[in-house]
Formats: sequence, structure tokens, C-alpha cells
Amino acid sequence: MSATTPIASDIARMQRASFLVAAVAGVLLLIGALVDFQRFLQAYLVGYLMWLGPTLGSLAIVMLHNMTGGKWGFAIRRLLEAGMRNVPLMAVLFLPLLLGVTQLYEWAHVEHDPIIEAKRAYLNVPFFALRALIFFAVWYGLSTAMLRLAEKYDRTLSIPALRKLKGYSGLGLVAYVMTMSFASFDWGMSLEPHWFSTIYGVHFVVGQVLSTLCLAIVAASRLKRVEPFSRWLERSHFHDLGNLLLAFVMLWAYISFSQFLIIWSGNLPEETPWYLNRLGFGWQTFAMILVLGHFAAPFVILLLRRSKRNARVLATLAMALFALRFVDYYWLLAPAFHHGEFHPSWMDAVAPIGVGALWMGMFLRNTRGRPLVSLQDSKLLQQLEEAPSAG
Repeated sequence: MSATTPIASDIARMQRASFLVAAVAGVLLLIGALVDFQRFLQAYLVGYLMWLGPTLGSLAIVMLHNMTGGKWGFAIRRLLEAGMRNVPLMAVLFLPLLLGVTQLYEWAHVEHDPIIEAKRAYLNVPFFALRALIFFAVWYGLSTAMLRLAEKYDRTLSIPALRKLKGYSGLGLVAYVMTMSFASFDWGMSLEPHWFSTIYGVHFVVGQVLSTLCLAIVAASRLKRVEPFSRWLERSHFHDLGNLLLAFVMLWAYISFSQFLIIWSGNLPEETPWYLNRLGFGWQTFAMILVLGHFAAPFVILLLRRSKRNARVLATLAMALFALRFVDYYWLLAPAFHHGEFHPSWMDAVAPIGVGALWMGMFLRNTRGRPLVSLQDSKLLQQLEEAPSAG
């Protein structure tokens, strides 16, 4: 089922607007990089990791749905596949970080530090670059394999094709969690090389899935308003997506609190400064916003059945939660740049907007010329188009 003309027109218009915003933000960031390259890198890292989330989160949810099934997955599958196709884009956008590694990471230029020297076999620039190459190769390979296997299964609907899809998805989920965990160690945790946490990578993985669910719910809500999707997307689809969103909100809170409880109660001098830097002046506000806005409020709202079955309410909550994903990344990463001091910059806001606009433009481009629903449901959607509108 190809996109209908009104949808195609809306997608084209939004794509042009996204690329325009990306161009303006890119010019501003270029000026910022010329003025203060290190500060540009710091802001760019936060924005980059924020938008890497829905790219890899799309891949993770597709593999999860391949293994578990469920009507909810078919409602957003084509949207997730469009997000997966942005892996090459994120590989290209990683180049500024790779070029600025010596200015961004303390371990890349500090000498005669016994702790860093003990980690030198792992924390060195050539191995850092090699690991990044491996990560993107694995992610690109997984996304390509999932797309090809899904297309084959859609054509044949055969049991062997389904078994192969499930088998590769199981292995792919393991590979994704492993590579993303090490990528978070490299790109996030190593900003403070004296500190470490074994749960840090899981925090990033859960956050990426959460970001993806938020965007998918917003997109599905938009499709719900137009024909013929308004007759195909049911309340049960959004109810299932709301339940998934609630589950990952709770999992994010559990992981965040577990890490805090273990480190704070342990009270070790090499661990507690990480939290002290994030609970000082200015940063405690971000922490409170995350507690109330990223967990408490969504938890209460998503407990209500009518909130999850109302596409508009669920989409509004998802948009707010996605915005708070930036707060989470900023709170995790930015205090490392100034040893806990609160020094915001205009580039901190422009970087995620610029990267996000480019990501969204490519995402919309990936949806054009492709069906917006799974081919497994295309017959149902065709029947809805041919049937007279209700009432």
C-alpha cells in the first residue's frame, strides 16, 4: 500500500522544512565551531547521542517484534524501518566527534595519570576509532539483514522465512545490546575516565528504545487522522504502544535509581563524585525534572486505560517525554565538561535541533515511495480503501 496523495504531500512539505532547519542550524554550529571548537564538540556530542537513540532503537524494536509478534508492531513497523535506514547518516555525522577526540576526551591528551595509564590499552585513539568502525559495521549489517529478511517474509509468508527472521533477530538483539553498551562506555562514560558503572550501557539501551517509542507513537497518531489509516489504526494499537511506553518508563526509572542507590550507599571516593557533580547548583533542577517529568507524571498518566487508548493524549505525552530525553542526555553528559559547574551555551540547544532536523528529513525521505504499513496488512488496508466511509 503506497502512501496516499495527501500523506505524500505532507511528507514532502515536512521534509523540505526539516532540511531548511538543518541548514540554518548547521550554519550556526559552523560559526560556533570556528569560535570555540571544544564547546561545539561538547554540544554536538549530546545532540548526536540523542538522535542516535531512535536510529538504533528502531532496529531494536523491529528485532523484538520479529521475535514476539503482536498487532502493535505492524502499526509502526514501516516507520521503524525508515528510522533504521538512518544508520549510514549517523556514521557520517560521527566524523566530527572522531576528528575532535583529543579535545573532547581527557584520556586522549592527559599523561602521567595512573588511573588513565592503567586503562591505556583500551583508551587510546586508534583503538577508539577501530571500535567505532566495528560498531557502525555491526549496526549497518543488522539493519540491512532485518530489512531484507522482512521483505522476503512479506513476499512469501513462509514458515522457514519466519524462523530465519526470528533466529537472526535473537542474535541481533544480543549484538545490539553488546555493541551499544561498549559504544556508551566509549562515547559517554569515558568522558570521566576515573569513574565507571556496569549498568551505564543498559541505561543507554533502554533510553534509545524509549526515544523510539515516543517518535513512533507521535507518527502513528498523525496517521490516525487521515484516510484510510483512520479506519485501520485502532485504539488497541495505541493501547499496546502505551503499555510498552509504560514498561520502558518504569525500566528506565529502575535502572537509574538502582545505579544511584548502589553508588550512593557504597560511598566510595572514586564513584560518588559523579553524582555530586550532577546534584550541584543548576544540575539539581535537571535531576528533579527527570524524576517528576520523566517518571512520575508519565507513570501516573499511563496507568489510566483511557490515556493509552486516546491517540491524541498518548501522542502529547510521547512528545513531552521525547523532549525530556534531551534533558536526560544533557544531565548525563554535560556535567563532565566543566567538572560539575553549570555553564550552558546556545550551542547546547542548537546542536540537537540541527542533528534532529537532518535526521527527520532523511527519515521522511526514507518513507517516500514505500508502504506505510506492513505488507502483511496491505490486503486489509486495501479493503478499507475500497469500502465506503462510515457515516
